[in-house]
Amino acid sequence: MNELMPGTINLVSLVISLAVLVVGLVVWFFVNRASVRASEQIELLEALLDQQKRQTVLLRRLCEANEPEDEPAAERVSAGDADDEDGLVRLVAER
Repeated sequence: MNELMPGTINLVSLVISLAVLVVGLVVWFFVNRASVRASEQIELLEALLDQQKRQTVLLRRLCEANEPEDEPAAERVSAGDADDEDGLVRLVAER
């Protein structure tokens, strides 16, 4: 009976090693999958931010083009500075 024990111990050790390897691979798969999804979401958010910046620039140009030309340019600049001094924010802050 003692002659069979070393062989079974090696077999049990091998099975435990394979089980640990399979569990490790499964955990790695899910962590890697979550990381890839997070990276894709970050890329999409950066693209969205870039598009929003371009839209903001276009909207500013459009608003400036549609402003009445009754006021001199100096008054428009001083009015813009007054808004900045009051602490009013024209746009949502970017992160």
